[in-house]
Amino acid sequence: MRIHGGDWNSHIEQFGEIPLDFSANLSPLGIPQAVREAAVHALAHAEHYPDPYCRTLRSAISTSLGIPLSYCLCGNGAADLLFRMVLAVKPQTALLAVPTFSEYEAALKTVNCSIRRYHLSESEEFTLTDRFLGAVTPDIDLVILCSPNNPTGLTVSPALLQKIILRCEENGALLAVDSCFEDFLDNPEAHSLIPNLTEHPNVLVIKAFTKLYAMPGLRLGYALSSNTALLERMRDMGQPWPVSSLAQEAGIAAVGETAYVQSVRSLIRIQRKRMIGELRALGLRVIPAEANFLLFQGKSGLKQELQRQGILIRCCADYVGLDETWYRIAIRTESENTRLLAALKKVIG
Repeated sequence: MRIHGGDWNSHIEQFGEIPLDFSANLSPLGIPQAVREAAVHALAHAEHYPDPYCRTLRSAISTSLGIPLSYCLCGNGAADLLFRMVLAVKPQTALLAVPTFSEYEAALKTVNCSIRRYHLSESEEFTLTDRFLGAVTPDIDLVILCSPNNPTGLTVSPALLQKIILRCEENGALLAVDSCFEDFLDNPEAHSLIPNLTEHPNVLVIKAFTKLYAMPGLRLGYALSSNTALLERMRDMGQPWPVSSLAQEAGIAAVGETAYVQSVRSLIRIQRKRMIGELRALGLRVIPAEANFLLFQGKSGLKQELQRQGILIRCCADYVGLDETWYRIAIRTESENTRLLAALKKVIG
């Protein structure tokens, strides 16, 4: 099994306690109460199969985003939709900008796709630049980008994204953009590709409820594209009931949680700035992220030392282009962040 954050079960097995988890990039405010209640209420109807087309949920999403219902496909989390996309497209050659989320390569390997890696420069703090355009060549079938990128927390600039869309279009490539962390940005609308969907059917956007609403256990994501034929093929590439009734009801409730989202963004904005400053004051190299998590470089073994203090962080040694000295932490509440900083000061000395 590939390594991901949020493995608190292993910590409990080893230490016998629930850890303070900075390894999973979730909203620090927890599941909104209305979303929790909607999932509980859905239990009353659990004796029935869920709607395989997620019609009510898709309607809520499409209304919220101002797009046609046919542009939306729901799935069992963003990872489910990613694998469905790869199975539907069956690309021969795909382009990734690394370091990035490991599940992209895992999905591509299921169809024996040749993977071409564009290595982001550490000296440029892993920022994607216009040089990437030269990597999008006619033999590329699929380009997958993550913006904000996991684990760097950096976005692809809106101007460059527009160039990449056109470059992919010229070369007949599908551009899939993982935007799961986009809603944590200070100004997510400036980075959204949703306004581009109608004019550019070669664009697929993947989003999730998992991170923003702190509901990874319910598994709920959605893909957006004007290429409805592609969405239909993706729907056919998996089980017929991918989204449970509980997840569908939770998602419908989450769409209306606008005040909650604003509170999350405000907290992240304040605490991200604070944590960047505090980590740098400890002598750590920090990538100036825009999302709800930070990538920093410290000494080897830091994860294990913090774990003994009941704190989980994500070691990024398994990311292509990073080693065991790079770590990722989520931005959490002020008191939780204070506890992490105190622990870091203790182990760094």
